[in-house]
Amino acid sequence: QVQLVESGGGLVQAGGSPRLSCAASGRTFSSYFMGWFRQVPTKEREFVARVSGGGGNKLYTDSVKGRFTISRDNAKNTVYLQMNNLKPEDSAIYYCAAARGGGVSATEYGYWGQGTQVTVSS
Repeated sequence: QVQLVESGGGLVQAGGSPRLSCAASGRTFSSYFMGWFRQVPTKEREFVARVSGGGGNKLYTDSVKGRFTISRDNAKNTVYLQMNNLKPEDSAIYYCAAARGGGVSATEYGYWGQGTQVTVSS
């Protein structure tokens, strides 16, 4: 079992650079791929980024490449999403998730946090 708790969201001006954190419980954190997804009303949950268990393999959706950075600290059981140069279209609820595999589909992730709202004002 893995329990995930996100933090770091809020209201941000366009161009801002907040960092989201996701704290995980459990002793096997490093064995999981960790991903960030986001969702807006009326749309499906969208893949944002994911990182391998050791932190060396990262994948991003095209719309955030060069602006967002995913990282993890296995000693702290925490995964981060550094978001730079935010745009209004980045506004969403952001979820962290854990999976044994490294896919980009939400259905592959078995553990989810409760989500944190990020709102970008123009």
